[in-house]
Amino acid sequence: MTDLLSRRVPDLAALELLLAVARLGSLGRAARELGITQPAASARIRATERLLGVALVERSPRGSRLTDAGVLVTDWARRVVEAAEAFDAGVQALRGRRDSRLRVAASMTVAEYLLPGWLIALRTERPGTAVSLRAGNSAAVAGHVLAGEADLGFVEGLEVPPGLDGAVVAHDRLVVVTAPTHPWARRRTPLDPAELAATPLVLREPGSGTRQVLDAALAPHGGLTAPPLLELASTTAVKAAVVSGAGPSVLSELAVADELASHRATEIPLRSLPLRRALRAVWPTGHYPTGPARNLLGLTRGREG
Repeated sequence: MTDLLSRRVPDLAALELLLAVARLGSLGRAARELGITQPAASARIRATERLLGVALVERSPRGSRLTDAGVLVTDWARRVVEAAEAFDAGVQALRGRRDSRLRVAASMTVAEYLLPGWLIALRTERPGTAVSLRAGNSAAVAGHVLAGEADLGFVEGLEVPPGLDGAVVAHDRLVVVTAPTHPWARRRTPLDPAELAATPLVLREPGSGTRQVLDAALAPHGGLTAPPLLELASTTAVKAAVVSGAGPSVLSELAVADELASHRATEIPLRSLPLRRALRAVWPTGHYPTGPARNLLGLTRGREG
């Protein structure tokens, strides 16, 4: 039904031209007002007349006037154009409401060390957008995005969570760190993966991207055989425990950069264990980000680290 109707009804451009002719009394002036040439306007009117099967405009050296049928069609056209304008205004209002806010969910590493810079850049592009942030582990972030509670998520880990599409926005490396007073800080040879797996560590909780990458890397070496020394829900808490001498940990290089630079923590060389990971933006499958979420996604490109 809709397809058949579209073949019988002129498009909005033709109706707007007809209304302009009625108002200005001249096809040439109507063409100039709409920013088209007079031949293009004449062709549009002729095409509309052929579509409807009636003459709409009479042309003379003194100008253009509507036929009786043209007057009636113009009255109908005015209602259609007014309805289209109301439709456009409503859609713009919806778009404005969408563009006035951005809900982001991000893993702890991204939230603390990458997202602030991206949001500062976003404010330059969209100063009127209010941003809310939920920080948590990667599993929690995926849940927020899937539940529609976040417009865009950022996760760590080995792959895109089920039900989501994603794009790599940065890379990160995990490093083994201890307090400078720990015996490992004085060793002269790289740490063997089996020794790391057998040592009680200060770790993030299961479900965090850091924990997922570490578990996968150690799986060929028997996995984490020692029970965790501590399991903590934030990177900041893990760092504080390491610096205080509680025990060694495996953390994001981004997260411990300041502690390593100030010698409050020491990186322990590790033998033959791949601990590099991708950091990804994620969104529901088949629903590419729009509005401010799309802008933020674009800003992450080329801003790694």
